[in-house]
Amino acid sequence: MTNNEPNIQVKPPSSPSSKKKSYFQRNKDFWGSTQRRKRALAGYTFIAPAYLLFVIFLFIPVIWAFYLSFTSYTIFTPGEFVGIGNYSRLVNDNSFRTALWNTTYYALMVIPLNISISLCLALLVNRKMKGMNFFRAAYYVPVVTSIIAASMIWMWLYDSNNGLINYVLIQLGFNPQSWLNDPNLALPALAFMRVWKGVGWNMVIFLAGLQSIPKTLYEAASIEGAGGWKSFWKITWPLLAPTTFFVFVMATISTFQTFGEIYAMTSGGPVGSTTTLVYLIFVYGFERYEMGYAAAIAFVLFFIIFVLTLINMFITQKKVNYDL
Repeated sequence: MTNNEPNIQVKPPSSPSSKKKSYFQRNKDFWGSTQRRKRALAGYTFIAPAYLLFVIFLFIPVIWAFYLSFTSYTIFTPGEFVGIGNYSRLVNDNSFRTALWNTTYYALMVIPLNISISLCLALLVNRKMKGMNFFRAAYYVPVVTSIIAASMIWMWLYDSNNGLINYVLIQLGFNPQSWLNDPNLALPALAFMRVWKGVGWNMVIFLAGLQSIPKTLYEAASIEGAGGWKSFWKITWPLLAPTTFFVFVMATISTFQTFGEIYAMTSGGPVGSTTTLVYLIFVYGFERYEMGYAAAIAFVLFFIIFVLTLINMFITQKKVNYDL
C-alpha cells in the first residue's frame, strides 16, 4: 500500500457488543441533535404561555385594529370596507393637523429637557456621599406616583386663584398666570409637569450607564491633567452613547403617547391647544365612536414613532460604541 492510497480497513463480522458500539458511533450526531431538539422543546414550552398572551392580547388586536383602519366601523354598526378613505380623511382634518402640531411641539419641549435634566441628576447622584441614596429615591418618587394623583397635585399648583406657583409669582412682584386656561401656556405647563414626572426614570438609566464606565479611564485622564469638564466630553459622553440612544427612543415613545395628564388636567383644552394625537384617538374612538377613523390615527402615530426611531438609529449608528 502506497502513501497515496486511501487507508481502507475491512472489519470482520463483529460480536453483538461491537455492533451496539458501532451503532451509537454511527448515530452520534443524530443522538446529539435529538438532545438539542429536546432542550429547545423544553425552552419553547416554558415561554409558550408568554407568547400565547402576547399573541392573544397584543398581536391579534393590532392586526384587527389595522384592518379596522380601512373600515367605517363604529361600536353600534359593523362598518363597511372603505379602503384608504380614513387615511385620506386625515389630510383634510383640521383637528388632526392641530393635534399633530401640538404633539410635535410638546415633544420638542419635553424630550430635550427630560434627557438633559436626567443626565445632570445622574451625574449629581453618582457620587459616594453620605445620604446619596435618599436623593436617588427622592428623584425617583414621581415615577412611581400615579399619573392621576400627580395631575391633581399639579392642578392645585397651577390653580389661577389659590395655586402655589401664582402665590410665589405674586410675592416676587409678577402677575399671576392662568396656566391651564391660557391656550399659550397650557401645553408648556403640561410639558413641565411631564418632565418632572419622567426625569427620575431616565436618571436611573443614565446612572447605570455611568457606573458601567471603568474608573481607570478617569484616573488616567486625571494623571494627564484633564479636568472634570474635559473628562466628561472625552470619556463620559462618548461612552454614554448607547445609554443616550436608549433613553431618547424610550422618551420619544412615551412622550408621543402622553394621555393621562391631558385627560385629567385639560381634557384637550382650552380650544384644543392641548389635544395631542393620543387624546384625539380617544375622542374619535370613545366619544364619537368612530373606531375605524381612530384606528387610522393610531397607525399614523405608530408610523411617526417608527420613522423617528429609524432616523435616530441611522444618525447615531456611527457614534454609538458598545465597547468600553
